[in-house]
Amino acid sequence: MDRRLFVSAVAGATALPSLAAIAPRFSPQAIRRLIDASDVAKGRGVALFDPDAPTWRGTAAQAEAFAADEDFWEPIQRAFDLDRTWINLNNGGCSPAPSHVMAQLERDLRFSNELPVIQMWQTLEPRIEVVRRELALEFGCDTEEMAITRNASEAMETLIFGIDLKRGDEVVVSNQNYGRMLNAWRQRAQREGIVVKEVAFPVPCTNPQLIIDAFAAAITPRTRVMEITHITNLTGQILPVKELVAMARAKNVATFVDGAHAFAQFPFTRDELGVDYYGTSLHKWLLAPIGTGFLYVRKDRIPAMWPLMAGNPGQEKDIRKYEEIGTHPAANHNAVSVSLAFHRAIGAPRKFARLVYLRDRWAKRLLADGQGRVKIHTPLDSAWGGGIGFFSVDGLDPVKLGNWLVTQHRIVQTPIVHPEFSGIRVTPNVYTTLPEIDRFTDLVLKAIRTGIV
Repeated sequence: MDRRLFVSAVAGATALPSLAAIAPRFSPQAIRRLIDASDVAKGRGVALFDPDAPTWRGTAAQAEAFAADEDFWEPIQRAFDLDRTWINLNNGGCSPAPSHVMAQLERDLRFSNELPVIQMWQTLEPRIEVVRRELALEFGCDTEEMAITRNASEAMETLIFGIDLKRGDEVVVSNQNYGRMLNAWRQRAQREGIVVKEVAFPVPCTNPQLIIDAFAAAITPRTRVMEITHITNLTGQILPVKELVAMARAKNVATFVDGAHAFAQFPFTRDELGVDYYGTSLHKWLLAPIGTGFLYVRKDRIPAMWPLMAGNPGQEKDIRKYEEIGTHPAANHNAVSVSLAFHRAIGAPRKFARLVYLRDRWAKRLLADGQGRVKIHTPLDSAWGGGIGFFSVDGLDPVKLGNWLVTQHRIVQTPIVHPEFSGIRVTPNVYTTLPEIDRFTDLVLKAIRTGIV
């Protein structure tokens, strides 16, 4: 593909003609770094982006061929305006967005501020339909099943508080679910007398049947809902979602899936999971502006699922009832379309292969050189692990180690203390450089050898 066609592709070539008037505007200069990367891909005889297949995945071999190709990733790293005196290995919390995504956000915010009731409500807000369509295309669902939210918490709490339950009804969750979701269920238990049952599973786990069995054992005739994470925010354990959903459905139990760390980290579609409900954030692995997410509800389930805030009369069957949150900036959710273009241009399988490559670079070196004291709690060389990595060091307190890394060496990571395990979560992203990964690894190995001083 030549540069002009490439720019056209990532700038929204899939837009429907009827929506052209409200589609977001792109400057060709906004994606210059991706054009540099496309030249590298073209030189290897591989198209970076196929406009006829916007959710292109490619083969695993094609993806892995690019994972360690610094000529390809260096331009992508330069697509971000960052303070490189810091090494940010907590992108699982919230990732920075590429510079051209921020430029789109800033333009729309300034445009909104000129006359908000016209510019924001009448001009920019309708563009949410473009974002809805493109997210639905990426997830593999009907446009009328895709609600735009501010984060995974809003999406998941819409489900948690939106399903009708009565006193004595049971909900099955994992003790590795995200804390805010657990708190939401516990609040319902306190107010309404439902029963919340927490299950445990091994860490790490490379046998998915152990996880399935743990959830199945907790289900009784009174169980109404099971909430699971697609990939945990703690260790990066990927759960067998399709099998869990099928098991619960056979028992007439609804399954809510928290995909906060899954969407845009690794490729999948709705049909590959078989889900009826799914919530995620977009400011992590999609690299969208802070305060963006989505909620998927299968169309026939929408009427029975209440919105978090009251919808308008006539919206009972409308996915948009979950977006009735009052005044909010249109700029945030509209810029999601720019992030999607960036994600598609890189290629979902290449992106995931790169994240796993970065994880393995530090994790396997710590295992090899860590004097036998390092344990990796994330499945390596397994389909049940991804770009998130979690490790512990015998004899080193993870909180103290994490504080030493951030205060003495400006390396941001995430110490985690769970009742069943503790350690440090490491989440690089596509802008992370190999020297940054190696600097982090060198310091952890130094701490192992000489202690924290």
